[in-house]
Amino acid sequence: MTALPDWIDDRLDPELDKKLTQRHVVETMLDSGRPFLSAEQIRARVDPDVTKETVRNRLNELRSIDVVAAETYPESITLYYVDHPESNWPLSPEDRRKLAHETPLETLSLGDFVRLHNPAGIRALVLAGFQLSLLLFCLGAIAAVLGIDPTVGSENGLWEAAGNLFLACLLLLFAERAARKIRADGLEGLLPIGRRAPAE
Repeated sequence: MTALPDWIDDRLDPELDKKLTQRHVVETMLDSGRPFLSAEQIRARVDPDVTKETVRNRLNELRSIDVVAAETYPESITLYYVDHPESNWPLSPEDRRKLAHETPLETLSLGDFVRLHNPAGIRALVLAGFQLSLLLFCLGAIAAVLGIDPTVGSENGLWEAAGNLFLACLLLLFAERAARKIRADGLEGLLPIGRRAPAE
């Protein structure tokens, strides 16, 4: 478990002897590496045998001593976060920098995907699936016109689709990197010839 900062350690009640302690909840939140967590996500991480109501009780205690704060969003979703005193935003400065570079898919864990716990990440994944399906449809139309068979063939339709989708993703990835290189360095960036040094 992560060592707690002094400002948190000084506020916790060391004599609180319960099945789920305040310390365990805060340590779990810090160890998760995520700026926001719901009560259910915290419950799943601390102990599957602990009820959500028990987790909420500890969170309310932590809120009363200004260690944890919460934000309630539409659809009655309440997200909890460690209330860092050095930040005016509901994140530590370090987590704020991380979040600025995160996309919904980067925050989608396997557990969240299986339990459908990250709506933004799942929607981003579905949208990407729609776009890739459109890409495959276009490639299939071009291949039909040119009389070209699919690159990956299989008697199992799902395997065939997965194989072709994988190759399409690789092609798209290389194309995106090439485009980024061209935007940054011009066409010379794609050539193996070194740039000439400027005349002195």
